[in-house]
Amino acid sequence: MATTEFGQTVRRWRDRVPPEAAGLPVGGHRRAAGLRREELALLAGISVDYVTRLEQGRATNPSEQVVEALGRALRLNAEEREHLFRVAGLVAPGIGTVPGYITASVQRMLDRLTGTPVAVSDAAWTLLLANPLYTALMGERHGKERNGAWRNFLGSGSRVRHTPESRRALETAVVSDLRATASRYPSDLRLRRLIADLRGNSERFAKLWDSGAVGHQEASRKTIDHPQVGSLTLDCDVLSVAGSDLRIMVYTAEPGTEDAERLALLAVIGTQALVKVAGEGVG
Repeated sequence: MATTEFGQTVRRWRDRVPPEAAGLPVGGHRRAAGLRREELALLAGISVDYVTRLEQGRATNPSEQVVEALGRALRLNAEEREHLFRVAGLVAPGIGTVPGYITASVQRMLDRLTGTPVAVSDAAWTLLLANPLYTALMGERHGKERNGAWRNFLGSGSRVRHTPESRRALETAVVSDLRATASRYPSDLRLRRLIADLRGNSERFAKLWDSGAVGHQEASRKTIDHPQVGSLTLDCDVLSVAGSDLRIMVYTAEPGTEDAERLALLAVIGTQALVKVAGEGVG
């Protein structure tokens, strides 16, 4: 079956991204220098089967979210991103919507932080990109679980250990931040649907939203209960990218501690496990 222009474009650009540039371990026999399908699926947060169907032209109507995720995983510049949306039959999000584009300079910085768990979210706390070590630390997230507000109020939560006080502080900060984002991007329909979903299905969110609760995200020490390496207490810093309204979450361990040793162990066993699972076709 003939591939579509979108599928051909994804395949062509996949072949030019070396795995080491995306922070993936390199090993075994490789027929091409670029990303394998399972590696692209892992980086984009979609299934290997769906990437295969897109490239082969058996799936021809990718959503805006899928195109954006593929563009980030493929390290596209602004012009290439617009082209990918165009061949998908879509218009790239622009003025008035929550920015989701990661600039080449930010991408290069992230690619060099392979030994540090790093994730990038947009202003609505939707996960845009996570390096393999962050995914190994916090687990894979798909669908609505990729949004931090939805996950904390309606979803499975996270591996971070909370006290009642830290939970309240987190929820207040998330609601306050989401309200500020809504005021900056009033025409973003996806953001409005997210807020409506949360208000309609989470009594706690609705109460905080209607009360006008105010809070903000702060640097903190967090304990993560990991199923393979045990608990790790790490410093968590949230950095803002000027001009793009992105949030970069970085986890680090104090050198010479048991937490640093466990994080180093996770860097070995966790990222290898992710690539192995992706290679078995689980996206």
